[in-house]
Amino acid sequence: MTSASLLRRGFQLEYATLGWNVIGIAVLTIAALHARSVALAGFELDSLVEIGASTVVLWELSGTGQARQRKALRTIAIAFFVLALYITLQSMIVLAVRYHPAHSPLGIIWTAATAAVMFALARGKAVTGKALDNPVLRTEGHVTFIDGLLATSVLVGLVLNAAFGFWWADPLAGFVIVFYGLKEARNILGDLKTRDP
Repeated sequence: MTSASLLRRGFQLEYATLGWNVIGIAVLTIAALHARSVALAGFELDSLVEIGASTVVLWELSGTGQARQRKALRTIAIAFFVLALYITLQSMIVLAVRYHPAHSPLGIIWTAATAAVMFALARGKAVTGKALDNPVLRTEGHVTFIDGLLATSVLVGLVLNAAFGFWWADPLAGFVIVFYGLKEARNILGDLKTRDP
């Protein structure tokens, strides 16, 4: 596959991610309000972070140069930190107040579909980014992978709450995502230090 074809695929993957998350914000707003679910509202914020990360990659793919790549990678690292901070605060609040959301069939369907789509997009970005030797696309693929993990954790929490009344399952699963997100952010910043002159 030529570089031009790979670049087109990179753009297509990012546009697909953007489109899915824009639709997701509308779906999650309906589901979160109906169930009064903090987890679904939090996942809505995650969609905004993913939209921001995809926008950064589209900006980087449209240009060249090490300075532009460094700026894009720093922005993605910040997105990881913001996501980790939000999930930590959300999980701690939900556990502290023992908040019990209502059941959300729409939330279950959407998070299951989102997990599948995000894992597929993350794989595509990893393969395409490697073929293009583009660290920004590969790194944003990690953001998309975390989005898939978060969708899975929200899904598990929603299912356990609906089936067994385990309201605490989702906030506990969120801490796993926090650990992974912070690890990725540190790795990105560490790589940037080795690249800097």
